[in-house]
Amino acid sequence: MCAKLVAPLSDRQVKAAKPAEKDYALTDGNGLQLRVRAGGSKLWNFNYYHPVTKKRINIGLGSYPTVSLATARKLATEARELVSQGIDPKEHRDQEQLKAKASTELTLEKVAADWFEIKKHDVTPAYAEDVWRSLTNHVFPEIGRQPMDKLTAPLVIQILRPIEAKGSLETVKRLTQRLNEIFDYAVNSGLLYANPISGIGKVFKKPKKQNMPSLPPAELPELLQAISEASIKRTTKTLIRWQLHTMTRPVEAATTRWADIDFEKKLWTIPAEQMKKRRAHIIPLSEQALALLEYIKPYSGHREYVFPADRDPRSHTNSQTANMALKRMGYEGRLVSHGLRSIASTILNEHGWDAELVEVALAHIDKNEVRAAYNRAEYVERRREMMEWWSGFLGTN
Repeated sequence: MCAKLVAPLSDRQVKAAKPAEKDYALTDGNGLQLRVRAGGSKLWNFNYYHPVTKKRINIGLGSYPTVSLATARKLATEARELVSQGIDPKEHRDQEQLKAKASTELTLEKVAADWFEIKKHDVTPAYAEDVWRSLTNHVFPEIGRQPMDKLTAPLVIQILRPIEAKGSLETVKRLTQRLNEIFDYAVNSGLLYANPISGIGKVFKKPKKQNMPSLPPAELPELLQAISEASIKRTTKTLIRWQLHTMTRPVEAATTRWADIDFEKKLWTIPAEQMKKRRAHIIPLSEQALALLEYIKPYSGHREYVFPADRDPRSHTNSQTANMALKRMGYEGRLVSHGLRSIASTILNEHGWDAELVEVALAHIDKNEVRAAYNRAEYVERRREMMEWWSGFLGTN
């Protein structure tokens, strides 16, 4: 039995086709159809069998008259050629559209912004701010508008070399890590097939690990005297003392909120999102620590943050405020505010306090998460005694 021959459509037939009560199709042959919709639109379709699954599939080729009969036949011929090569025309078109989008819309800065929307929920606000600032300062001005699929390892290395030449090796290390996270995000989101910069961290000099500058315990009395006599703002002076008494990190101290202080239970609960390890931290407050809060309360008690910023009192003071004050006091190169924790740790350990209590007080992560949760609950009262001792030690020096 011979296959039924289909007469090709003419331009006149296509133009004259009128809508009916229901959709209907006019066939041109070789899988090309013109579907006339009841609403009046005319759509070209190519009907074919998937080269692998053998299922019957339709792919739209556009609407008439935007796509003429001649153009529709050309598109159908190209689709048939793909099928003959074992390629699904629909999948091929989707891939080509993705490539086109990557070249025009998916720039590094745009993809980075999408990545950052997720990233910022996994880190502290201060760290998130540092991440975005580093990209804004060092990366976006050079390649921020470049399409992701046009970026290569040599190009990224080229923009990081000047930073390396200045000796900012830690900055280079962080930028390579953050850029790799962005590229991995693009791959996992189906925007790229592979990460072209996965190994670039290996071509730069490695920063030498340096401990935070701190003071030996014998110099603590001198430091306390210097803080007392320093010509610095009341907020800054109280901030440094607060950090000393609570053994917190600079950013944790700077972002202290009144809402997180329980005066009745004498506890400060730092929310997980404010902590480096993303886990809530409870600090028993000594009488001296509470006295610092009472001292600063008339100044900031009506605001959200205990230590408000000068320029915008609705926000908190900068995490570098204490550092800058210590520099002005003559401690540049000898002590940073993070080093205050080291002083506390050394003295507490030297005076025989349980090393585990000290580690919990410093909010260092415990490898055993179950044990860590147990420690937080059990050690609060045991730590209260230690914190009272530590504040008393500061008061006698």
